[in-house]
Amino acid sequence: MNRQNNSKKPKSRVVKIDSEQSWDFFITQANKQGCPVMVHFTAAWCVPSVAMSPLFEELALSYQDVLFLSLDVDDVKGAASKMGITAMPTFLLMKQGTEINKLVGANPNEIKKMIDGFVHQFRSFKIPIETQLE
Repeated sequence: MNRQNNSKKPKSRVVKIDSEQSWDFFITQANKQGCPVMVHFTAAWCVPSVAMSPLFEELALSYQDVLFLSLDVDDVKGAASKMGITAMPTFLLMKQGTEINKLVGANPNEIKKMIDGFVHQFRSFKIPIETQLE
């Protein structure tokens, strides 16, 4: 008897950046839309970076109003260099192309605190349109 696993894994919300062009495209789109960006700078050879990927996927599912990008520093050296990335894993939170916060190292609790604190602040500054018209 052949059993299939019917529990479908949710589609990833993390965009894998594989070129300078895709980096520029997604950052430009996020800036135009006023969307915050969380970037996981990783490397295939870095065990802590690879170990953080499932957490990053989980965060992407939890924070739908943030664009999550994953970038292998060996594949997209220019973007990593431009952002001043010197160690992996590095997690970078950006808004309008500007670094808001950076965390170097595989620290799940600190990463959660960083994104949660920013998103809470970001959401509290969004004023509903109805309120603006009064």
